[in-house]
Amino acid sequence: MNFIPSLEKAFTENSNTENAVAMSKYMKNNFQFFGIKTEERRRIFKTIWTENQKEVSDNPREISLFLYSKKERELHYCALEILIKNLKDNYIKEDIQLIEKLIITNSWWDTVDVIAKFLLGDYLRKFPLETDAVISRFSNSENMWLNRSAILFQLGYKEKTNFDLLKSICEKHKTSTEFFIQKAIGWALREYAKTNPEAVNDFVSVSNLKKMSEKEALKNIK
Repeated sequence: MNFIPSLEKAFTENSNTENAVAMSKYMKNNFQFFGIKTEERRRIFKTIWTENQKEVSDNPREISLFLYSKKERELHYCALEILIKNLKDNYIKEDIQLIEKLIITNSWWDTVDVIAKFLLGDYLRKFPLETDAVISRFSNSENMWLNRSAILFQLGYKEKTNFDLLKSICEKHKTSTEFFIQKAIGWALREYAKTNPEAVNDFVSVSNLKKMSEKEALKNIK
């Protein structure tokens, strides 16, 4: 395979130590960085991807998992971009195992939120009959990031949002003291409020959410 070595080489050549330190600090020093800012990273990535398009298209899952095993965060971002593009309309049922692995590996909000909306959300659009089982399992997990993903997976659903399901998940986790859970509840409700503000307002008024969740949920409702 040529794609991954070429990508690592290009990122190494364009690394910036000062940026890397700042980026790592922003992520609570959970990850190492090459120090390449988003626009430049995407430019380099697109060039290397174009040069190795067939290799990536033929092996998106394997390449993405390998990139996700690397220590630099920029490579994790590239892994997700590959999957989002190549798996759209091409999911197989077994991909839920890949999605779950990505959620619980190198977990932080910057990747988990992308996975929840663009991978888990799209997967369950293709396999809607899997929704109850998958979301129940994620929501009941002891892994906080799986819980957050269960709350957020409908972010792009708009009028197709299953609000009863969203409400039940919010109710289940509303007493959580985890910042990322409280924030996710508010974010998911705020997003659906763009489609149905009255329903969200009514739910919040009787659900006794944590203050952070309530504030986020009602942020754009007048």
